[in-house]
Amino acid sequence: MSENSKLQETIKQQAMGICEVLYNKKAVDIVAIHVADKTIVADWFVICSGRAVQQVKALADELDEKAESLKLTLRRSEGCSEGKWIVLDYGDILVHLFYPEERRYYNMERLWDEDDSAIRYSAIRDEEEREKRAAEKS
Repeated sequence: MSENSKLQETIKQQAMGICEVLYNKKAVDIVAIHVADKTIVADWFVICSGRAVQQVKALADELDEKAESLKLTLRRSEGCSEGKWIVLDYGDILVHLFYPEERRYYNMERLWDEDDSAIRYSAIRDEEEREKRAAEKS
């Protein structure tokens, strides 16, 4: 495996770690999109929603607390005071935390996931949880 491949895998694992933190904090509809071939801004976008402005802010706070354990350094953040669309810049990964109305309006998945290759993290994890509960019942 080349150095670049190792680096790309590390970045992907960090993006999945972000998804896991958000999932555990009850974020809604978490999606990770590989965008390295579409922009120089980042390699991955992680997009999710909170059910209320307070939850969107809490998601940002949770990522701030857990960033070091994921070996991530926050370079910049925007929108934290309003809580309608918060962007957290971790260099190779940009996290977009939305209030539902803003997410529908900006529809970033449509812009960045043209080939429908996004990792639909919430859907995957929800299915795993359903399977686990079904297995426990049998």
